[in-house]
This record gives sequence, C-alpha cells and structure tokens, in this order.
Amino acid sequence: MVVDGRYRENIHPDMEVEIVLKKDQRTGKLTSGVVKDLLTNSSYHPHGIKVRLTDGQVGRVYTNTSIV
Repeated sequence: MVVDGRYRENIHPDMEVEIVLKKDQRTGKLTSGVVKDLLTNSSYHPHGIKVRLTDGQVGRVYTNTSIV
C-alpha cells in the first residue's frame, strides 16, 4: 500500500520510504531508505515530509513503500 508522504501522520521511524534529495529535485530521482528521524514539524507539507534516513541522507518523502 502506498501512503501519501505529504502528511506527517503517515511517516514513522523504521519505515521504508523513497525520498527526493535536494540535489535531485530537478530530475526527481528517488533514493530508497529507512526513516531514522522526521525533520518536518508541521503535520502537512505540500512537497513531502522531510526525513533523515538511517544512512544520514536527508530529503522529502515521495512515497512510503512499507506494507501496511
């Protein structure tokens, strides 16, 4: 099941997600990883909730690829 990455309530630590890194915003290239921290404080962001992955990369959630 794919969950909307624009809502903070849908994103949790240890979740597999696909993010768009700042350097890849023009191309839209996706990077897969596991959420370590949520960096966006608001409950909604139109471009996706900003997260830090377990490998240290930071970007906005495009999709949540976890099975719910």
